[in-house]
Amino acid sequence: MTIKKRAFARAGLIGNPSDGYFGKTISIIIRNYAAEVELSESPELRIIPGPGDDPRSYRSLAELVSDVELNGYYGAVRLIKAIIKLFAQYCREESIELEAKNFRISYRTNIPRRVGLAGSSAIITAAIRALREFYGVEIPQEVQPSIALSAERDELGIGAGLQDRVIQTYEGLVYMDFAEEIMKAKGRGEYQRLDPGLLPPLFVAYDTTLGEGSEVFHNNIRERFERGEEKVVSAMRKFAELTDAARDALLGGRAQKIGPMMSENFDLRRSLYRLSRRNLQMIEIARAAGAHAKFAGSGGAAIGTYESEKTLRKLTQTYRAAGYEIFEPIVTGPGEKASAPRTRGQSPAGI
Repeated sequence: MTIKKRAFARAGLIGNPSDGYFGKTISIIIRNYAAEVELSESPELRIIPGPGDDPRSYRSLAELVSDVELNGYYGAVRLIKAIIKLFAQYCREESIELEAKNFRISYRTNIPRRVGLAGSSAIITAAIRALREFYGVEIPQEVQPSIALSAERDELGIGAGLQDRVIQTYEGLVYMDFAEEIMKAKGRGEYQRLDPGLLPPLFVAYDTTLGEGSEVFHNNIRERFERGEEKVVSAMRKFAELTDAARDALLGGRAQKIGPMMSENFDLRRSLYRLSRRNLQMIEIARAAGAHAKFAGSGGAAIGTYESEKTLRKLTQTYRAAGYEIFEPIVTGPGEKASAPRTRGQSPAGI
């Protein structure tokens, strides 16, 4: 029997640039793009390298440099290894006896890399799902994001937080509260599912040349936050306030209020970070068209909202002319209520 499991891209709708500052955030799943893990029983445990995994030869020096800039010095095999280890460790600690059998595991993904759409954590989340089914192991849903995070942060030393893993585990639209007292008491945040049908019309734009990885993007801010720099600490409080205001607006049927909050979210972020011209241009294009936008993650992608089909057409034309990709995110899954108005654009991920 072959097991195939997916996890989807994600975007931060509003809130902290990272959940690691005891803040709050609302995120959406993006079903247009996915990572898929395939697992089947085999005589020996074997990890099959994917297309982004450490090729042994290159056609030119420029190709090597481009590969390292896009994928780093390692591909996703290290992610698979780490989550297999953490899965086995969790089972051992919970006194779960695993059947003595091996497997062959491989992955593929079409999530744009290193543009803040959470491609790495999608691979790990999909792998957890495949391992659970293969061994028949139940892991509480609220625990799964913490295991996924530990694979990257603790095993591989990659700067990361719970936000991406939470939304990829729960899917749909999720409000997350990572207040310090909650994190200390539970070791995780409190998560509230929201109805994706409450969302305003959304778009996502990205440029694959922009990504640099969240561990690079967040480093200096983390240091300043831990030093207690007032500008950073107060900004994190404001991000949390915007998140609560956005949740109240959604639940109150005032989705049109989300756009200005997203713009305020971006302006606050801009006051803290040095941003590249191309990253800024993504937001400027949205504003020039009468839309609102903010970064979807660490940079390289923007998520925004618009008021009319005319605005969407203008956005599409301008983004593509400037060399960006643009699409309407599909947030809902089979049987779920669609966003209002119904998202069109790209079909769910076919990989």
